[in-house]
Amino acid sequence: MGAVVALALLLGGGGFAAWKLDWFSGNGEAVSFGKNPPPPPAAEKSEPGAPATPAKPSGDPDVLMPTGPKSDFKQTTRLDDGTIIAKTRLAGAKSGFEGDVWVWAPKEYDDPTYAKSGFPVLIALPGGNGFPANYWSDRSLGLQKAISEGVQAGTSLPFIVIMPVLNPDAKYYYDGSDIPGQAKMGTWMAEDVPDFAKANFRTYKSRDGWAFMGSSSGAFVGMKTVLQYPDRFKAVIASGGEIVPDSPLWKGHQAEMDANNPEKLAKKLIDANGPEVYINFQIGTKESGKERMTKFQQQYGKGPVKITIRDIQNGEHNGWHYVRGMKEGSLEWVSKVLKGPKPEAG
Repeated sequence: MGAVVALALLLGGGGFAAWKLDWFSGNGEAVSFGKNPPPPPAAEKSEPGAPATPAKPSGDPDVLMPTGPKSDFKQTTRLDDGTIIAKTRLAGAKSGFEGDVWVWAPKEYDDPTYAKSGFPVLIALPGGNGFPANYWSDRSLGLQKAISEGVQAGTSLPFIVIMPVLNPDAKYYYDGSDIPGQAKMGTWMAEDVPDFAKANFRTYKSRDGWAFMGSSSGAFVGMKTVLQYPDRFKAVIASGGEIVPDSPLWKGHQAEMDANNPEKLAKKLIDANGPEVYINFQIGTKESGKERMTKFQQQYGKGPVKITIRDIQNGEHNGWHYVRGMKEGSLEWVSKVLKGPKPEAG
């Protein structure tokens, strides 16, 4: 941070003030998403002093209005377009695990035109230990900006981005799974985090509005969860990821590890003939691992398991290059797979 501040000072006092305003203004303050509910129809207008009439969903029966209870969000970053990345603490009711979650909603979410519309959810998972932070909440990677620019260009849906911690500590990898005797990170990821999104945002009941993205170990968890729960999630952008579980905590629990192995999950889905899931691998041409993706595609990219591989030219194993791959086509790919919000008629 010191180097960044020094650079800002070199730009002059006015430059530093603008930089500080853009990046830090309001950090730590309470944030509310969905601030513009539509007024009730004339026949349903409330008497003065009466509680506000909650918005009703649009004509799409798949739209799910926030179920509550609302979480307490605090701003961590303000983006150039005025949108906010915020953080809250989630106590997982089903996993028993408590951890931080960052969220971002696009400008369209607060547009009254979409006040009765559901929005697709992209659960973004980091690589590495994924604790105590989720690096996709760092504006420098440009994930949220890429989505906003894609919306303007017509190449991306306006995703709500949910960014949970990946692991309960920085000591081990937990493979986003319920490893016996450990924190139930599989339940946290597949149930508590989506329940949290449904509690706070206008989403969709069906899997058509739900996807993962992740890099490295986060790519593995996202792919594994989509294959494990194809009735809940439809797609994943898996960047530079691993293919099989490799946590040392699986020792002595072979059957449970197999139940979280994407190779075995994909075969099970193929044998059951569905439902269809969509996997988009991203891999930089300057990193290793493409052979694993290609082998997985050749063996399991059949029937209901739809697999594509995107090469990122001169790409390395990092979030900046994976976001570039998303801008170059992966965001458009996942946007064609999922459904997006529609403005109200009239």
